[in-house]
Amino acid sequence: MKSTVTQMWVGLLASSIAVAALRDTQLPLQDNHQTPLSGSSSPAVSVASPPSYSENLVALHKSLVEIPSITGSEANATAFLRDYLRGRGFTVETQQAAPCRDNLLAYLGSARQTRVLVTSHIDTVPPFWPYERRPSSSSSDASDEVWGRGTVDAKGSVASLVTAVEQLIESNTIGSGDVAILVDVGEERGGEGIRAANNLGLTWETVIFGEPTRLKLARGHKGGLGFNITARGIAGHSGYPELGANAIDRLVRGLTALAAVELPWSEAFGNTTLNVGKIQGGVAANVIPELAFATVSVRVAASSPKAIQKLITEAVLAAEPEIELDFTYGIGPVTTDYDVEGFETIVLNYGTDIPGLKGDHKRYLYGPGDFLVTHSDHEHLHISELEQAVEGYKVLITESLNKKE
Repeated sequence: MKSTVTQMWVGLLASSIAVAALRDTQLPLQDNHQTPLSGSSSPAVSVASPPSYSENLVALHKSLVEIPSITGSEANATAFLRDYLRGRGFTVETQQAAPCRDNLLAYLGSARQTRVLVTSHIDTVPPFWPYERRPSSSSSDASDEVWGRGTVDAKGSVASLVTAVEQLIESNTIGSGDVAILVDVGEERGGEGIRAANNLGLTWETVIFGEPTRLKLARGHKGGLGFNITARGIAGHSGYPELGANAIDRLVRGLTALAAVELPWSEAFGNTTLNVGKIQGGVAANVIPELAFATVSVRVAASSPKAIQKLITEAVLAAEPEIELDFTYGIGPVTTDYDVEGFETIVLNYGTDIPGLKGDHKRYLYGPGDFLVTHSDHEHLHISELEQAVEGYKVLITESLNKKE
């Protein structure tokens, strides 16, 4: 009988997760409220084909994508961008966010305090996928599609926002003291770069965050709650299960209860969803496992992280008291500004650096690329999206500078 316990609990877990998946299924929130503020079809991001800066934009994007910069190993990409910006006449500061890992702050002249900050991150998720140009079935340009890790998240934003600032400088639209560029590390794993930026001693009226938004201006994004589950047992010979305690059985009981938790939802952000992202445990098939672990990520759409933490803790411990839960972070839903006309708007399910940067500033979230291809082996975008993003960033920057303090 006891030899089938693990199989029984795995079956229960699979059934519960299937039910939870059906419960949590939702249309992507980008499909809601897509009316442009101006009542027309995103005129703010229309561009000539191709714009004069296109060659430089594509070259910058290519150079960034070709340099691997998985979180923790961003140094080479940071060094390239530092030299690029200095070569373009920017004053560039490096700020250590972690050993051998630096943020970059770039501005004109000696005016490091500016009214507007544009920012994105240089790190990517693993694994590295090389840069590639491919023909596009939806474009007259035979090599309009660009594939590779970071093309969308978020080197597309980095290349576009840097080019936008360059274009505004060249046209004498902005000058010293108007705009700074911050490119940080570690966004994909904990946000240590943006937290370090709080120590720069600077404030801004407006911060424009670059992330893939399908060229739409975000109204906000879900929050997050992360935690680890540890189950402990007693090791022993699998032929004598009555002499031990199976940690994997305990973990599965906890995860089964977790999958059944009713999580809160809201009209603005949709469903709170949960993902068990990693499970491991045991040492061999003929050894009763002494330890088992799981890591879980929750996308918070309503309520507070503490309230959701309480729901989860009560449900899991009721099912399996011999489990430990370690909550690593908690952030509620994040609202952003979208008061610039000419953009369609969107609500996003992913997290960003936005809550990590402290201060009383307006917060815009915008960038090129489709978030549904990020973190995948088919991450790609169209060059035309990069060009449109440059124009979008230019509008956001100039409109922010035109607003009164």
